[in-house]
Amino acid sequence: MRDFIEKMRKAGLVVDVQEEVSADMEAPKMAAGTDKLVFFHRIGGSRAVMNLTASRTSLSLALGIDETKIVKTLADAQFNGKVIEDGTLPMKKPDLAKIPIMHHYPKDAGKYLTSAIVFSRWDGVENASIHRMQVLDDHRVAARLVEGRHTHVMLKKALAKGEKLPIAVTIGTHPAVTFASCTRVPTGMELPFAAELMGGEMKVKRCSNGVLIPDAEIVLEGFITGDLTEEGPFVDITGTYDPVRMQHIIEFTGMYTKPDFIYHGILPGGDEHKVLMGCPYEPKIYKAVAGVTQVKNVVLTKGGCGYLHAVIQIKKSTQGDGKNAIIAAFAAHTSLKHVVVVDEDIDPMNPHEVEYAIATRVSGDRDIMVITGVRGSSLDPCQLEDGTNVKVGVDATMVLGREADFSRATW
Repeated sequence: MRDFIEKMRKAGLVVDVQEEVSADMEAPKMAAGTDKLVFFHRIGGSRAVMNLTASRTSLSLALGIDETKIVKTLADAQFNGKVIEDGTLPMKKPDLAKIPIMHHYPKDAGKYLTSAIVFSRWDGVENASIHRMQVLDDHRVAARLVEGRHTHVMLKKALAKGEKLPIAVTIGTHPAVTFASCTRVPTGMELPFAAELMGGEMKVKRCSNGVLIPDAEIVLEGFITGDLTEEGPFVDITGTYDPVRMQHIIEFTGMYTKPDFIYHGILPGGDEHKVLMGCPYEPKIYKAVAGVTQVKNVVLTKGGCGYLHAVIQIKKSTQGDGKNAIIAAFAAHTSLKHVVVVDEDIDPMNPHEVEYAIATRVSGDRDIMVITGVRGSSLDPCQLEDGTNVKVGVDATMVLGREADFSRATW
């Protein structure tokens, strides 16, 4: 992570805050005002960064991929990086009070770990994913585990055998590793994918409970238990409060920190949260749409919370391609709510261009698809009590054979 911070600094994308800053809402509020990396040099006796990858420019620097080619390059990923085991880490007694864990918003239930990657291992299978964690005391947290996701599935298998799930949590990893942990990959392929993104290989350490972890500023070793407690409220991707749920408790048994560690916090509902929620889905949508038409680009928009709205750029060859692209996108990312399909001459990253396409190329009776009674995102405040929602697709492409009627004046 430190190498990446210096790369961002050379690119002029770091804001240094030298004065003392509080982890109790002050630092998060400052980070909300910019998409540059904010480096807090004095926070709770330590150092911290926020907005590590809060823009596509910073994500491009992190992955070493041209900003305009990120989606296509990631769609071609092979998940074949080499993971090299390289020793162990010296662990001490855990004490979360030594870390500047942040309280982000007034109605949050308390302090939350937001960038922590949970590495877990069961039956020889490794998994990595980010889970928010509400601090309970100096060695326990309540983790939001989405039902049916891999961590939750592994936990259920462990509990069925009367065991706890061994895990290790890293904070302050290289953002390519964080991105890999947010991506839906083949089972157990998060570490190889991270290694692929890191240039082909990556060294890892083995914790005493058998879990493998990459280089990190902070490592917490422990187990997910069968014990439950209330978790929340907490602000999620839409900027609204997620409800209180009964969630599993993680007990930490060991802790490692670099001598002058740098804590990494992600602002809930902020730009980095949106990048890490949405960008990993863009290659998946790209591949799905490529199966029905020639796709050029896919963007999950910031205004759509980086998760609920997609703009898909295609090159039409038949009149129905736009609608087929919409159907493929909804199938690939079931949390999508609204999809707009545009032509090659429309920049999908420019909301003014996209609105122009809707204004001049859409006939409501022919080009808008409304699908009711389908599963959407549980994060959407509009969802009904049965979990269903309404999806809308907009085909904002030109009518084939009438392109001249839609051509724009240029010099």
